[in-house]
Amino acid sequence: MSHAPRKVGFISLGCPKALVDSEQIITQLRAEGYEISPDYNGADMVVVNTCGFIDSAVEESLDAIGEALAENGKVVVTGCLGAKGDIVQQTHPQVLAVTGPHATKEVMAAVHQHLPPEHDPYTSLIPPQGIKLTPQHYAYLKISEGCNHRCSFCIIPALRGDLDSRPIGAVMQEAENLVNAGVNELLVISQDTSAYGVDVKYRTGFWGGRPIKTRMTELANALGELGVWVRLHYVYPYPHVDEVIPLMAEGKILPYLDVPLQHASPKILKTMKRPGNIEGTLARIQKWREICPELVLRSTFIVGFPGESEADFEQLLAFIEEAQLDRVGAFAYSNVDGAAANALPDHVPEALKQERLQRFMELQAEISADKLRQRIGQTLEIHIDESDGEQAIGRSYADAPEIDGQVFLENAPNLAVGDIVSANIIEAGEHDLWAELTNT
Repeated sequence: MSHAPRKVGFISLGCPKALVDSEQIITQLRAEGYEISPDYNGADMVVVNTCGFIDSAVEESLDAIGEALAENGKVVVTGCLGAKGDIVQQTHPQVLAVTGPHATKEVMAAVHQHLPPEHDPYTSLIPPQGIKLTPQHYAYLKISEGCNHRCSFCIIPALRGDLDSRPIGAVMQEAENLVNAGVNELLVISQDTSAYGVDVKYRTGFWGGRPIKTRMTELANALGELGVWVRLHYVYPYPHVDEVIPLMAEGKILPYLDVPLQHASPKILKTMKRPGNIEGTLARIQKWREICPELVLRSTFIVGFPGESEADFEQLLAFIEEAQLDRVGAFAYSNVDGAAANALPDHVPEALKQERLQRFMELQAEISADKLRQRIGQTLEIHIDESDGEQAIGRSYADAPEIDGQVFLENAPNLAVGDIVSANIIEAGEHDLWAELTNT
């Protein structure tokens, strides 16, 4: 007598690194014969992958756990919130189990305990690339876990540990599997991409029978041989980052660099425990653009950090005015439970933080709009994310999915999601572009 397969519901919150953790868990669940349920009612159990970085993320995660308990009753919690003491158990004592991030084995042990499989894992067919939560045409490629930095506002090392680089052969094999499955954009992520391999002293691995160093430059060069878009995220501006700019100029990887700078005041950067040579950063940005004029730079900043004076904030505004960054994200500082910055003196009043954030974003919107106006008349390759057969929405090389701008195409019939097409830019806004297909 056959049994209906066991079904597990899945909720994935937080950053792309958490999304990759979710993909690994779902891949293992499917490999062992479990089905993934699209709703609470059809699920025998729910797994909630949480975020615990800032207070609003903690609240969102706790709410999601509560909803899953109310709707289903059998809940396993994983992710960064699970590494923050016993906050989950104190708030929701009914949960079946709690693990930290990057814990596929622990999650599977909890599932096995409370929902034993009724299926021979050797008969299950799983694609080589595993199960992905992103659309079929792009995927995140996580190259390491953890971080060796001790930024005063961050608790990631406490949640995910020190840097732990994946073997480069395994990374390249996963990348090949993804490309063979139809992915044509790889987004390289980690907590600190430019530190890849530091923990293993840039150990030599093997890919396709040839030796290759566990190092960002060599990884980017190898990924550039796969014939797809390769986009680098979370790159600290170490000196060896200069080595990947020529790869961008040569067209091996996308001329796009996500560098989290966080602030521009040397005083604030020091209290953040971040690199503080902002003049050096400006000089390097200029050098990068000389080598690769098409380079697009994205960064993130914190406004209203403890001790930030009006003069410090003005330094930040002056920096973004001079740096002319293409894509910028910012948020007002808020305490994170367990972060060293909580104990710093001279916290900025909430109203002033929000006022500074608004001023910052207004200036950056002007910069962004001006840079996008310069795109009018250019011809760009557009990666299609949505299409209804007549109109389409996509992204250029300058736009990472979900965080940057979009390109809107009208009179674009018969395009499919994942297509890469050539288009002329005809209009620009503060963050987005409008284009028409070329006649080729």
